[in-house]
Amino acid sequence: MIDLKKFITKNIFIAILVVFSQLQSQRTLTVGGTNWTVTISSITEAGNNYTGTYESSTNQIILAASVPLLLTSGKVSMHYVANPTWNSNLILSARRTGDGTTTCVGCSISGGTTYTVIPPTTDIEFFRITAVLALASYSNIPVQLQLSGVSVALPATNYNSQIIFTISAL
Repeated sequence: MIDLKKFITKNIFIAILVVFSQLQSQRTLTVGGTNWTVTISSITEAGNNYTGTYESSTNQIILAASVPLLLTSGKVSMHYVANPTWNSNLILSARRTGDGTTTCVGCSISGGTTYTVIPPTTDIEFFRITAVLALASYSNIPVQLQLSGVSVALPATNYNSQIIFTISAL
């Protein structure tokens, strides 16, 4: 004879594990903002070089991220890809200029407040989000870009790249 109480308890426990394992993988990241076109001043005197470092507005990119469940974390990573042309002497960096907004009490966002060089093709961690008591959901996280390495030694052309942001477990 089957003990109905043990059977129900066992199946409820299994169902809870399945639900939690599905929620655990549901980190989300939304990227907004506008394209950044760097305006580089003309050189007016022979022998001079460009300024070399340019910054976007402090909210050029706006991120929204969420990490499900309590006591979990997520990391936002980034890399760039040439779109279609990029020069490896150009250095693209990003920094988080604010925490954005959240209603989560006890949740935290950390890292990414100083410029991080964005590598080509391989992700690098940008910042982390930790959920303590509930779903950690942040919106309006402002990101500023920086371009350095601009020089008269680079071939004159238009350079474009695309930054790819991802969110994953730690």
